[in-house]
Amino acid sequence: MEQDIKTKIDLARHTAEEFTKLYYESVDKRRHLMSRYYLDTGVLVWNGNGTVGKDLIQKFFEGLPPTEHTLTSLDSQPVLDVAVGSQLTFLILVCGFVKFQEKISRPFQQNFMITAQGDKWKIVSDCFRLQEPVAL
Repeated sequence: MEQDIKTKIDLARHTAEEFTKLYYESVDKRRHLMSRYYLDTGVLVWNGNGTVGKDLIQKFFEGLPPTEHTLTSLDSQPVLDVAVGSQLTFLILVCGFVKFQEKISRPFQQNFMITAQGDKWKIVSDCFRLQEPVAL
């Protein structure tokens, strides 16, 4: 049992590294391909605004200004079978900086839940947030 968890943690780390490399390259340089990263019923929450379905998510990305992402930290973990059955699913946590067009870089964090679909990884849920002071 313990070896199985260690194997899944190692796989989550490796998958997160490969997945985020492809994802951010696509966001920054091949935005027309973004829908292929999401499940048909995928969810994107961008700074508190939600979009559901890969076609609407694609439309959302096409409406964003050009970006350049720099990652500063990356973490991942497997989602336990008790929560997702036997479906191989990982949670990925990303922090970094994003520059929109020629503006100053701004800090962001992004959380992905991805699941195996055949030999591809698909985003179930994606939550992006620019890091700005909270006004209480």
